[in-house]
Amino acid sequence: MKVVFFEDVEGTAMVGEVKDVKNGFARNFLLPRGLAGSTSKTNLQHANSLAQKEARRQEKLDAEARGGAAKLDGYTVTIEARVGETGHLFGSVTNRDIAEQLTAKAGVEVDSRIVLLAEPIREIGTRQVTVKFTRNVTSEITVEVVPDEASKPVVEKLLAERAAQAEADAKLAAEAKARAEALAAEAEESADSDETDEADEAEATEEPDEE
Repeated sequence: MKVVFFEDVEGTAMVGEVKDVKNGFARNFLLPRGLAGSTSKTNLQHANSLAQKEARRQEKLDAEARGGAAKLDGYTVTIEARVGETGHLFGSVTNRDIAEQLTAKAGVEVDSRIVLLAEPIREIGTRQVTVKFTRNVTSEITVEVVPDEASKPVVEKLLAERAAQAEADAKLAAEAKARAEALAAEAEESADSDETDEADEAEATEEPDEE
């Protein structure tokens, strides 16, 4: 069924758009809730008027958000956390923690709901996070989670152990590669030797030409 939308429906359409939707979706959800209507001339004119009004409202929101977004774009926020012996945090860093740090340190009021963090951070390190002020205005920030003072010795020990393990793994890989290359060279030499022996044998058994 073709309908025109009177409101934004996330994942389906924006106000003013005309879309083909499943009959059941239209009859059971969109039409009864007044979210969309048939594509009559009156409805199309009404939807167009709503779309223009929404565009003006959205532009106002975007304009208000651009200042804060510009301040945050490329900003790095550092958060200290307690780290356990396994390298994981005690607890986690959430979008609320990030929003609070941004508000306090960057001087931009940030609601935790606009910090798009797929899941809480449970390890030290850096990661890119999007702050979505409006539909059209976003900032990309860097969140750096570092160990607090009490955790620094634990992290230094972990890093040393990981470096030693990486060095040992690299050594084993190099030794394995060297063995493989030696075996390949040996096999190639053996094959060449066999071919030479076969050629000598064939030459020895070859009958002389009759005079």
